Amino acid sequence: MKISLTRFFTDFLEYLLFFRAYLRRNLLRCFYRFETIKSKLVERLYRQRGKYIRPFLHTSMIGIVLVGLMLAPLLKEAIFTDQDQYSGTNSYLLAVSANQNSVQTQYSVKPRDSVLSYSVLPGDTISTIAEKFSVSADTVLWQNNLEDDDTLKPGDILEIPPVTGIIHKVKRGETVYSIAEEFSAEAQAIVNWPFNTFANDETFALATGQLLVIPDGIKPAAKPVPVERSYVAYRQTTPDAGLVAPSGSFAWPAAGYISQYPVWYHMAIDIANPSAPDVTAADSGTVVSVVISNVGYGHHVIVDHGNGYQTLYGHMTNIYVAEGQTVAKGAAIGKMGSTGRSTGVHLHFEIRQGGVLQNPLSFLQ
Repeated sequence: MKISLTRFFTDFLEYLLFFRAYLRRNLLRCFYRFETIKSKLVERLYRQRGKYIRPFLHTSMIGIVLVGLMLAPLLKEAIFTDQDQYSGTNSYLLAVSANQNSVQTQYSVKPRDSVLSYSVLPGDTISTIAEKFSVSADTVLWQNNLEDDDTLKPGDILEIPPVTGIIHKVKRGETVYSIAEEFSAEAQAIVNWPFNTFANDETFALATGQLLVIPDGIKPAAKPVPVERSYVAYRQTTPDAGLVAPSGSFAWPAAGYISQYPVWYHMAIDIANPSAPDVTAADSGTVVSVVISNVGYGHHVIVDHGNGYQTLYGHMTNIYVAEGQTVAKGAAIGKMGSTGRSTGVHLHFEIRQGGVLQNPLSFLQ
C-alpha cells in the first residue's frame, strides 16, 4: 500500500511537470503568433494612416454625439432640480410684478437709431423727460407738436427722437443740402448720423418718404435771428523742420468755424471754411498714414506724435506729406477739401489716445 501511494505521487508530479511544459510551449506559440499578426496590422495601418484617418475622425465624432445624447437627460434633470430650489422666490417676485398697478416705461441708455414711444408718468415734465433721454426739451416739443407742459398728462404717449434735433419725412425733390438749410443744420451732420441711409452713398441722394434724422436741427417756426458764424481763432506757428519732438499740446489745425461738434457718434470736430486753407499739424510727429480715397475720410493723413497720441486730418483735397516724414507743429500737411463722405469743404479732425477717440475740444489750445 505504501508503494502504491509513493508511485501515485511520483506519477502525479510527472504529470504536473509535463502539463506545465505543455502550457508554456503552447502559450508561447500563441503569443508569438499574436505579436506577429499585431505587428503586421500596425505596420499596415501606419502605412495607410491617411486613408483611415477620416473614418476614425467620423467614428469619434459620432461617438461623442451619442455620449452627449445619453448624458443630456441626466444634465437636464440635474439643472432643473437646482432651479426648483428657488422656485418659491421666483414665484413671489412674479406675483409682486403682477400686482403692480402703475405702468413704468423703461428706456435704454444705449445709442438709439430710431424714435421710441414713452408713456408719461405722474410728475413728468417736458424737461425731465428730455433729460431722461439726453435730448433737448425743444426736440420733444417739436416731435410731438406741443407748445409747453400745460397739455401734458399721465398716460400720454410721446415720441422721443434718438438725438437732439428734428425727424423729417423727405418730400419729392428735397436734398440733404435743402433740408439742412430748411432746418438750420449742417449737411455734414446729417451725413455723419450713422443711422441715416441714402439711395446713393456717393451723392447722398434721398428716397421720397424716408425718415431723416437731422442732428441739432431747428423747427423753421422757431428759427432764431441769424447770427454770423464766428471763425475759430488758431495760432499759426512757424514751421521748423528741425522741431519734431511733440510739445504735448495741440494747436488748431485749420482756420474756419466749427460746423459740427463732438458727439458720441462723431467724436471729432469738423472745421469748415469755403476758402479751403491749408491744414497744419496740430503737434510735431511722424506721418504714419497717407490715404487717397473717395470714400469715408477721403484723402486723409494720420500723424503719430510719439507720446501715445495720434491725430487724423480728413477730407483734404491735396496732401503735401508722405508716410515716414517728420512734421513740425504748425507745418502744412495738406489743403482743406471735400473728398470722401463729405458734403462741403471742411476738415474732419480727430485726436486718438491709444487708439481711442478723444474729444478734441479738451486738447486744442
